[in-house]
Amino acid sequence: MAMKWYNRLLHEGEEIVVSVRPHWWYLTGPIAAVVVVIAGAITAEVADAPSAVLWIVLVLLVASVLWLVARYAKWTNTRFMVTTSRIIERQGVFSRRGREIPLSALSNIEYHQSLFERVLGTGDVIVESAGKDSQETFPDLPRPASICNEIYRQVEKWRRPPAAASAGPSIPEQIDQLDQLRRRGVISDAEFEAKKNELLGRL
Repeated sequence: MAMKWYNRLLHEGEEIVVSVRPHWWYLTGPIAAVVVVIAGAITAEVADAPSAVLWIVLVLLVASVLWLVARYAKWTNTRFMVTTSRIIERQGVFSRRGREIPLSALSNIEYHQSLFERVLGTGDVIVESAGKDSQETFPDLPRPASICNEIYRQVEKWRRPPAAASAGPSIPEQIDQLDQLRRRGVISDAEFEAKKNELLGRL
């Protein structure tokens, strides 16, 4: 299977945890325009409107279809991603535009939904980066609350100090291991006592 183009953006060890296009609501404007113009064309044909009106309707239909095609092409070529280390956005058909924000630089994460957007399940994700005065807005994303929660989780993982390396067996466990070696005859009683006293001295 061919690698998806956005997988090539990843650094070594980096993983994608969120990958979405804008919500389908992004396409409703041109779709509605096409439907309205088609309805107008049918009405004009049934009403036997003058040819000039029909030509105007035809021009409007072509314009609305071109708008829909352009919007759809932009929609399919827009991708918002959250990885284990960054927020990435790529968009554009012929020319490309991208934004990248390291999770380590984020100072605030929020989302905004109107009542209508809550019903549809879409909204804007808004982030602020340390050292920047302005907000970065990623509009028309599906399930913005879930996306924000995932960003929070990844930020916490990023900021959490790495787990301390295992300190190995505790002193009582080491003494027990030495005793087992003594019982098997690997070390002598004197060696066992000397090492045990050394370990006890560390307490």
